[in-house]
This record gives sequence, structure tokens and C-alpha cells, in this order.
Amino acid sequence: MSNIKILSQYVKNLSFQVPQAFEVFMKNPQKPDISVAIDLDAKKLSAQNYEITIKISANATTKPDKLFDCEASYAGLFAVQNVEGEMLEQILLIYCPNLLFPFLRRIVANLTTDAGFAPLMLDPIDFATLYARRKAAEKMPPINDTVN
Repeated sequence: MSNIKILSQYVKNLSFQVPQAFEVFMKNPQKPDISVAIDLDAKKLSAQNYEITIKISANATTKPDKLFDCEASYAGLFAVQNVEGEMLEQILLIYCPNLLFPFLRRIVANLTTDAGFAPLMLDPIDFATLYARRKAAEKMPPINDTVN
């Protein structure tokens, strides 16, 4: 897409904690329960510049221990010219995150490996489906619609 230019990409925030490291590494390893949450943020910086940030939060536990907490935000600065309306929204919420996600995925996998755990390989994310679900949810009427 010639109307889109990646100006920069970078780690915006990175936190990794192993609250009970000694206990975790001294026990026989069990397969952990891992929960992952993702958030996406698009911020307009100027007439044609946008910052897109993907935020990942991952927790691993084995009963009763917490193995690790991981929070990572990876961002990119994009220049988008001559695009408006829904097409701009799709570029910012689908195309740009698709470009950034593989880098965040690699960072999380390396981080968990460097911390002494098996690599956490985040599943690919279908940003187009997430976008479509969000648009469909916006069109639905509120659940608790009260009439006076």
C-alpha cells in the first residue's frame, strides 16, 4: 500500500515477573494454565501520523503457584495519506496490527525462554475478525435499554 509508511516501531512497555522464582524452579515442572489478553490502541498524532499499540497480558499458573506475569506493549508509528473513513479505520485496526504482531510474538517468546520457561508462542490473531465483531457489537442495541 503506497499510502502507508512505517515510520518506526518499538517496545513501549515490557514487564516480566516471576513472583516465586525459587519455588517455581525447584518443583517438578507441570504444564501451566496460561491466560492471554490482548488490547489494541490507535492514536492520531497529527494530520497523517498514527501510533498503533498492541498490548499483551499473559499469566501462567500451576495450582497453587503463579509462574509468571508478562505485560508487553509494542507500537508502531505510521504515516497514512489520502485515506479516510472506514478504509482508514480498517488500515489502523487490521493492516497495521498485522504488521506489528510478529515482532511482539517474537519478543514474548524470547522473554519467556530467557526467564527459564518454555517459549510462550502466542497464537496468530485475526485482526479482521476482531474488527468485524467490534463493528457488529456497535450496531447492536444496548441490553438494558430503559424507557421512561
